[in-house]
Amino acid sequence: MDGAQNDLERLMIFEHARMNAEAEYAKNPTDVDNLTRWGGALLELSQFGDINESKKMLKDAVLKLDEALSINPAKHEALWCLGNAYTAGAFLTSDFDEAKVQFDDALQCFQKAVEECPGNEHYLQSLASCAKAPELHKEIHKHGGLGQAQQTLGGASAASSSAKSSAKSKSSDLKYDIFGWIILAVGLVAWVGMAKSNVPPSPPR
Repeated sequence: MDGAQNDLERLMIFEHARMNAEAEYAKNPTDVDNLTRWGGALLELSQFGDINESKKMLKDAVLKLDEALSINPAKHEALWCLGNAYTAGAFLTSDFDEAKVQFDDALQCFQKAVEECPGNEHYLQSLASCAKAPELHKEIHKHGGLGQAQQTLGGASAASSSAKSSAKSKSSDLKYDIFGWIILAVGLVAWVGMAKSNVPPSPPR
């Protein structure tokens, strides 16, 4: 299938990027750009596998991005990626209090990214959406969590060259593109609406 083929290609691309970054780190551990690329690759890879594997990958990404920011606190790309990592981790966490801490951390990262690079549309959109994320988290987990939303959404996905997300029913796997978590959230809002009204979703066209 095209979707499965695309997933495999993307997995190979980001795994290759991760390996390259790891090799470069051995030669130059203070290269902020490389650490940011490494963290970004781990973020992408976090969408493959089950939720526990995703959580581990996100933790690794946070470590790399924190390391980059310890060297250059003004690196807005790393701040934005770190915000996305916290946001993704929060949605994967069922406990609201735990998730709220991560949402707050994400909000701070997005705010700093906007301060360092004012006018960046991605950063501004992430900042605005992150403020609404805790309420969305409550709704999602009230209706059975991401696994249930995933099954309800089936194979529906939305994608573009700059933002992409997918929610697919593959056992308990959860997949979403870190750059498109906002689009995923929109899909989950639609699912919550359908769950409340008990109306089965229309099949994707």
